[in-house]
Amino acid sequence: MFPLLFLIFLLHPKILITITEASRCTISTPLKTYEKCISLPTQGATLAWTYHAKNATLDLAFTGTFISPSGWVACGINPTSPSMTGTRALVAFSDPSTGSLIVLPFILDASVKLQSTPLVSRPLDISLLSSSVSSRSGIRDGDTIQIFFTIKLSPNRTRVNFVWNRGLYVQEYSPTIHPTAASDLASHAVIDIVSTASQTGPPISSNLRWIHGTLNCVSWGIILPVGVALARYLRPFTSLFGPTWFYVHATVQIIGFLAGTAGFAIGIIMGNASVGVTYGLHRSLGITTFVTGGLQSAALLFRPKTTNKYRKYWKSYHHFVGYSSIVLGVVNVFQGFEVMGLSGSYWKLSYCLVLSTFIGACIALEVNAWVVFCRRAEEEKVRREGGGEVSQNSNFGKGRVSY
Repeated sequence: MFPLLFLIFLLHPKILITITEASRCTISTPLKTYEKCISLPTQGATLAWTYHAKNATLDLAFTGTFISPSGWVACGINPTSPSMTGTRALVAFSDPSTGSLIVLPFILDASVKLQSTPLVSRPLDISLLSSSVSSRSGIRDGDTIQIFFTIKLSPNRTRVNFVWNRGLYVQEYSPTIHPTAASDLASHAVIDIVSTASQTGPPISSNLRWIHGTLNCVSWGIILPVGVALARYLRPFTSLFGPTWFYVHATVQIIGFLAGTAGFAIGIIMGNASVGVTYGLHRSLGITTFVTGGLQSAALLFRPKTTNKYRKYWKSYHHFVGYSSIVLGVVNVFQGFEVMGLSGSYWKLSYCLVLSTFIGACIALEVNAWVVFCRRAEEEKVRREGGGEVSQNSNFGKGRVSY
């Protein structure tokens, strides 16, 4: 486990690369010829530009591809950081009314990720001097599109936060959220328009995302809840098996927590590598779950003896923190399905079936435990009442003899 974590941490989340003129990019376009161009690291996109230092204007030509006839292609500038949130974007798609290709301006504020309201076009608050769009053969899957625009930069500013992406659908005049594959989440770069140096984060491997999701789903969502159930339903048989229930419970929980720690570490690395891509709720739930799980594990080191007067307080803490960690872990597993775009997948359905089976088994065991408890309480009551009568009769007889 620890060698695996060591190798994971060797994968540094950022690299600095200098992209020279590549064979895929070109400075010649149907509109004009530009001075420089680069091949962007994802989605087969390219960018060409000419920088006019005298008046600090920048002419750009972005080339991308559609992934759906009803989709969209976008590019833009983020004034503050290389991230989607805050980007001033130009989005090209087919006009729902006429079917012609259009490009509209959008400001991508924080509400875009929540998708609470449709994205509405509005004028940009940066100096956009002109914009246009062209396509070679219309709008079909895989067709190339070029977005041309000219902006005015701040004097002596040569580093630009450039963002681009593409999506499958446009509802009326509102682009819907883009896919969340590794290349889609890594579609941003900091470009020096003078030297053509580009600072980017390497695309997050899809395999790494699946490893992260699988480890967390199996550990926090299955193994740890099973470990809690084993403790709860095996403990009443202490008279038969001794402390075996405790060792089984501890072993299962340690395995689950180690697997969850590996999944958590991968998630942190992925978060650091995805500059500007933040899943706030998923990240917060993950950190909280890991912290409660760590506190629960640390509690084993300070477990009082059964005769200690503080034992009852420790048990209350152990139960509260343990159940909280389980609930948070399961909730975050479902949140993870949403983040990975698997909300309607067979993977989520399979997990729901496993979880529902587990919950059903726990309910059945809980009912059985309650029935057994009530039966034993009734038997104990009958035993006490019967013992009391015998004792009274016995004393009465002895009294008569002595008398």
